[in-house]
Amino acid sequence: MLSYVMNTTKRSLEIISKDLEKSLNERENLIRNTRQIITLCSESIIDCHKNDSRQATKKITQAKKLLEQYRKNIDKSLYKYLIPSEQEFVEASSFLSLIQGKDIPSPEMLKVKNESFVLGLLDCIGEMRRDVYDKIRVGKSEEAKKMFEKMDELYLLLYPFAYYDKIIKEARRKLDVSRILVEETRIAITEEIRRA
Repeated sequence: MLSYVMNTTKRSLEIISKDLEKSLNERENLIRNTRQIITLCSESIIDCHKNDSRQATKKITQAKKLLEQYRKNIDKSLYKYLIPSEQEFVEASSFLSLIQGKDIPSPEMLKVKNESFVLGLLDCIGEMRRDVYDKIRVGKSEEAKKMFEKMDELYLLLYPFAYYDKIIKEARRKLDVSRILVEETRIAITEEIRRA
């Protein structure tokens, strides 16, 4: 027979176990459901590359609604599992704005955490690079040059965030990748200008 002390401990552990089980189920639900947001954002980026801003905007709007829905119902301890989908949302929204010649929306406008904003912008650099190469391929050198200038400027604005690598996981690695992409694109732009 358990002593009174162990009876109390047993009851406490049973309550904790139920609470953790609930959190685990919510976490798995969240991860499963946010895949739809990531898919919509990926498709939006593809639409941007195809110069279909209308479809890209539509998909970003759908993703935004889903994010708002999950944010409302989420336990704060699980918010970190929403970061990957927010990050994709920032990347897609920023890239669409750049393609349309607009300013990148702020974290407040997108209603995302600072971490998601920084990481999403770092991922956007890869899409900007692809856009530069697409423009070079079809002979739009001036447009390619303008996008590269934005890409270079964005990288320089993000570079100081390497300092916060312990807080924003992956920041330093993504910055290293971005630096390589910027340098490779600079070479391609320089060659295209010489050729032209």
